[in-house]
Amino acid sequence: MAELLIRNAHTVLTMDDTRRELCGADILIKDGEIIDLGVGLTTRGKVIDASGCVVTPGLVNTHHHLYQTLTRAVPGGQDALLFGWLKTLYPIWSKFGPEEMFTSAQVGLAELALSGCTMTSDHLYLYPNGATLDDTIAAAGEVGLRFHPTRGAMSIGESDGGLPPDALVETEHAILEDCVRVIDRFHDPRPAAMVRVGIAPCSPFSVSRDLMRDAAVLARDKGVMLHTHLAENDEDIAYSLANFGCRPGEYAQDLGWVGDDVWHAHCVKLDGAEIDLFARTRTGVAHCPCSNCRLGSGIAPVRAMRDAGVNVGLGVDGSASNDVGNLIGEARQTMLLQRVAQGADAMSAREALEIATRGGAQVLGRGGECGQLRAGYRADVAIWDVTGVESAGSWDPAALLLAGPTRVRDLIVEGREVIRDGHFVKFDLAATVARQNTLAQRLSQRV
Repeated sequence: MAELLIRNAHTVLTMDDTRRELCGADILIKDGEIIDLGVGLTTRGKVIDASGCVVTPGLVNTHHHLYQTLTRAVPGGQDALLFGWLKTLYPIWSKFGPEEMFTSAQVGLAELALSGCTMTSDHLYLYPNGATLDDTIAAAGEVGLRFHPTRGAMSIGESDGGLPPDALVETEHAILEDCVRVIDRFHDPRPAAMVRVGIAPCSPFSVSRDLMRDAAVLARDKGVMLHTHLAENDEDIAYSLANFGCRPGEYAQDLGWVGDDVWHAHCVKLDGAEIDLFARTRTGVAHCPCSNCRLGSGIAPVRAMRDAGVNVGLGVDGSASNDVGNLIGEARQTMLLQRVAQGADAMSAREALEIATRGGAQVLGRGGECGQLRAGYRADVAIWDVTGVESAGSWDPAALLLAGPTRVRDLIVEGREVIRDGHFVKFDLAATVARQNTLAQRLSQRV
């Protein structure tokens, strides 16, 4: 792979261990790796002029349901709480198939990329009509993002007291078999991997205790990470107390669902003891502020988590509960909500951006190679043009979350240009959006 030089950036926010900010700086990239940062670097390869731009590590999304981009703003779910929202959407999702999964994933991934995201997880927990995790992995390969899909699952249907329709649940034997299949086929444990696979039963109220425990055993045998929803809202806590006789954090601990190979989505309602447990065990949290607002779940105690030492990253969550997949916007919302809850000095713009970059990489187990701009790290880079109207008059262009663009000018993943001057280099976004709209119209006519 040829060299690539990002030259003369207004500011480079490295997010390294000393949080260096370099002015008028260059970044030299070769073979997908950052070789050097400094002033006056040279190359025989391609040069990207970053004058008037702020350069950051690529943002990292730690929680998404990509398939939900096909069910944005569904009328019956627009004003519902979590459980009612699910009951509205399950029948629609049951009509999906491979084409819907593939196209919706492409749209969600493209939207993330435009918002500065270079690496994303995905939590796919339903597989109707022949859909598989393979569909979303193929989509990520075409868009060009670093991908951490998780093989989700639901095994308790309505007839057994669960929320999902029986048509959307699987037997636990089949779930575990397919987990083994996708890990063996797609998971790449090597440094610089573009695809890593995790195991992710949907939630404590849609799978059995046995499946939660067996999933943890299998994940550790295979050396992959674990993910699920936890403590999302008051209904979630009430369900745990009524059905398990304990709070969600204790339930997770009892089943082996804590550790640096585990991350939980939401955690809005964690109490002090659960926060201490997560800090002590290095268990990660995917904070999804916009979705939590949209569903009225509450404000997650991110300030308390970070002060205790919990690893926290950001997630846009599914587009049926957020409607938007803009990760830089999610970082701004994180900052604002912590200020609403704790005061204007509770979180700075730079700290929220740190959560969106090195914080997310740490949660996904990639903290030693992604999420920072430093020599030896992977070349996942977002370039933000701060000469436009959004930053006009700003005294601190590097404070992107206060006054900055919400779309990248350029995006580089593993040293390859994915977006150049605001447009995808290879991926045909217009054709994909048209296909998505056709699918959405077809679905709405079948409901």
